This record gives sequence, C-alpha cells and structure tokens, in this order.
Amino acid sequence: MTGRRVVTVMTHVALLVSGLAWLYPLFWALGSSLKSDDDFFTDGLNPMPSHFLWANYLNAWQEASFGRYFMNTILITVGTVVITLVVTSCAGYVLARTRFPGRGFFLGLVSATLFLPHGYTIIPVFDLMQRVHLLNSLWSVIIVQASGGVVFGTFLFMGYFMAIDKELEDAAQVDGANFHQTFARIMLPLSGPMLATVGLFTAITAWNSFFIPLVFTLGRPELRTLAIGMYAFIGENSTEWTLLCAGTVITLAPIILLFVLLQRFFVNGLAGAVKQ
Repeated sequence: MTGRRVVTVMTHVALLVSGLAWLYPLFWALGSSLKSDDDFFTDGLNPMPSHFLWANYLNAWQEASFGRYFMNTILITVGTVVITLVVTSCAGYVLARTRFPGRGFFLGLVSATLFLPHGYTIIPVFDLMQRVHLLNSLWSVIIVQASGGVVFGTFLFMGYFMAIDKELEDAAQVDGANFHQTFARIMLPLSGPMLATVGLFTAITAWNSFFIPLVFTLGRPELRTLAIGMYAFIGENSTEWTLLCAGTVITLAPIILLFVLLQRFFVNGLAGAVKQ
C-alpha cells in the first residue's frame, strides 16, 4: 500500500470515528428514551435498552403538554422562516445588483452586528416589544427570531445573486420587465437552493431557540415552545430522565427530518453563496 493510500485510509478512519463520537449523544438519548428508570441508571453509557418501553413517548407527550408546545413551536418556526425569506431575499438582491454611495461602509456596519451577543440587545428589544404591546405573544417571538437572522441570510442571498449571470436580467429588461418584475419572475425562482438553505438555517435556529421564547412569553406559559417545555421533567428534587430523553427525541425528530429532505438544496445553496 502506497503512502498516499495510507494517508487516505487514515483520514477516512479518523473522520468515521469523529462522526460516531459526534452522533453518540443522540444514539444514547434515543436508547435511553426506551429504558425503564432502573435500567437508565444501571446501564450507564450503554445506549442499548434491554426492554423497549415505547410508553415513555406517550407519557412524555402527555405530562409536559407537548401537544400545545409542539403547535407553538411550529407556528413560531413557520412565521420566522416566512418573514426571514421575504426580507433577506429582497435585501440580498438589492445589495447584489445596485450601487449607491457608502455601500461598502453600510455593508461593513451591518456585518458588524453579526458579532453582537444577544444578551446585550435583549433589554432594548424587550422594552420595544412592550411599548408596541406585542409582549407575551407569539408575534413577539416570531419578530425577534426573524430579525436575528436577517443579516446572515441577506449576505447569503447577496452572494448567490452575484453568482448568477447578469445577461439573464438584461434579456428580461429587453423584454420589458422592470427591476421588481425581474426579481419576482426571473431571479427568485432561480434561487431555490438558497431559499432552502436560508430557510433550513432559520428553521433550525427558531425550532431550537430557548432564550428568546422564554423571555418573551414569561407572562403566558401556555405560549412556550418545546425547548422550554423540556423543563417540565426537571423537578426540584428529582428528574425524570427517561421522559426527558423521550422529549428530546420528540423535539429533535422534526428538524432532523427537515434537514434530510432539504440537504441537497442546502449543499447547492452554500456552494453558490461562497462562489463569490
């Protein structure tokens, strides 16, 4: 075996081991969600249950009011994705195809906001939501979640539109299309992979978010999401670990399924965005 072949095999082995180590916590949670309380403590790090207790999922769904939290999470995720895609696709196209004085400074200033931690901005945002009477509502969570992903999504769309041949727009303008018609009828349909990429990024963030839904629904616990509902299994003196694992699997399953369905568009969208 040549030296190059050895390096290739070693690289694949290292990547395989790293992948399994990365996935082990998920396998452990999946196996533990099907164990009894006694087996959970006696099996230790062994993810395989000796007996499969599917009733843990039913108990987790009923004890933590997961039905209501599940619907809240879906509404927040769908609303956040729709608002983010509309705003970022329009902003990304304008920034990719127009030139105006101070454009470079504006882009630098906007990109700097990516590095601001949420903890520093949560108080003024909370005060703003209170003044517009949206606090303790799903709209407050949706608006705040969507605003947090606008800059990142806009830059992804800008890079993607810049990679598309401008002759397509010139041909559309020759046929009589104006700026807005060119975007709606030509450029937006071509940005399917980027729509899937930004939509998936936004959906994952909104689905798993804990801090923002907690803060903006403090006065109405019935509006909380799945991530916050997991705390129902953690008591003052004890924790229902098997139900907590079952709740974790219920929470993660939809977003993993979404990624599996959209992964082809996700990879194509990222490739188009970084081409520039």
